[in-house]
Amino acid sequence: MEPDGPVEIAQDRRPSVLIVGGGFAGLQAAKQLAGAPVDVTIVDTHNFHTFLPLLYQVATAGLEPADVAYPIRTIFGKASNITFRHGTVRHIDHAAKTVTLAGGDVLSFDHLVLASGATAAYFGIPGAKEHAFPLYTLANARKLRNTILLALEDADAKGPEVAGPITFVVVGGGPTGVETSGAVTELLDICIRRDRLRIDPSKTRVILVDVATRVLTAFPESASTYTAAQLTKMGVDLRLGTSVTSVDATGVTLDSGEHLDSAAVIWAAGVTASGTIADQVAQEAGPSGRIKVAADLSVDEERTVWAIGDAAAVPSGIGDDICPQLAPVAIQSGKHCGRQIRNVLEGRPTTAFRFRNKGIMATIGRRAAVAKLPKGPIIKGTLGWLAWLNLHLYYLVGFRNRIRVMVNWTWRYLDWPSGPRLIVADAETAE
Repeated sequence: MEPDGPVEIAQDRRPSVLIVGGGFAGLQAAKQLAGAPVDVTIVDTHNFHTFLPLLYQVATAGLEPADVAYPIRTIFGKASNITFRHGTVRHIDHAAKTVTLAGGDVLSFDHLVLASGATAAYFGIPGAKEHAFPLYTLANARKLRNTILLALEDADAKGPEVAGPITFVVVGGGPTGVETSGAVTELLDICIRRDRLRIDPSKTRVILVDVATRVLTAFPESASTYTAAQLTKMGVDLRLGTSVTSVDATGVTLDSGEHLDSAAVIWAAGVTASGTIADQVAQEAGPSGRIKVAADLSVDEERTVWAIGDAAAVPSGIGDDICPQLAPVAIQSGKHCGRQIRNVLEGRPTTAFRFRNKGIMATIGRRAAVAKLPKGPIIKGTLGWLAWLNLHLYYLVGFRNRIRVMVNWTWRYLDWPSGPRLIVADAETAE
């Protein structure tokens, strides 16, 4: 794919690249442009990058919020051509090549990179958006942690003779649902044993609901079988082949008509780009509301607008397959996009993206995980758990964060620490 020629830029200024989103994809695109003769601006609603795969550990009091977040300005502190703008993009004017922020400020661009991510998908289920707890932002994680801990404190205040059953329902049997179910189960156990909450363990339940007939459908069946067995051993009640028909303030209703009372309905059923700024791209939406892109990840014929990560229907490079909305796809597509912008600006042809599958992993609980690499057998148990730990430490942004998380996980491997089981009042008002 070859552009018509270098993009026309006024001679008195350098070309500008505007990246919407400071997630995995946006950061990687910016890193490829660091030091290049372009001016890059990253725009994000938050001034920090969030390591999304570990949000569930914040929600279940395993990690502090600061452990999974890192200031974007600090990440690019040594890149003089990269700046950050704290704001939310509300409108894109493709003809004028500008974006308008929530406060009314207008930013211009020569290249626009949409790395705006996704949001929770509720599939039109009544009450889900209003009453369920998604797990896609740091504020989501903090709010869920508050809700879980408040429910436990309330049960302790009433005492085991008065308090009723404490149930948490997790909707979704993918990696996030599995990991959250295991973590909530472990949190309940540690709060009762180590914090001496007056709660009858027999009255606590974690229920995982999924419409699929097995958990971790992206993994081989043997991994699903192992995971289901481990969750059941931990005490998680699996309701597979079951769909949620509605959610209300007290719990969920299943397709069987049964209503499950729940202190919190945790929504891990998938994500969508619909309802995000991706809707304003003048293209027919792809799967899950994602932006359709060309093989090189460009959106327009002039190759001045690009879409990457969860916001884009990223082609795998094999037939017509579309990549899943996962962190490895975001990282690889971000790197590829940054390189293609440099190619266009320098008059070189762009190249097609090809996803390199490095495997998938999911942790179930302490010393239990599954990992499927491109080649070889399924890695299970403690070995899989250690592989999961090492991979996440490798991709975690910030040396300080890596050290803190490594120390925390080592401590948890040897014994259960007191943990950051704090009810932070301002979490409910955080955006």
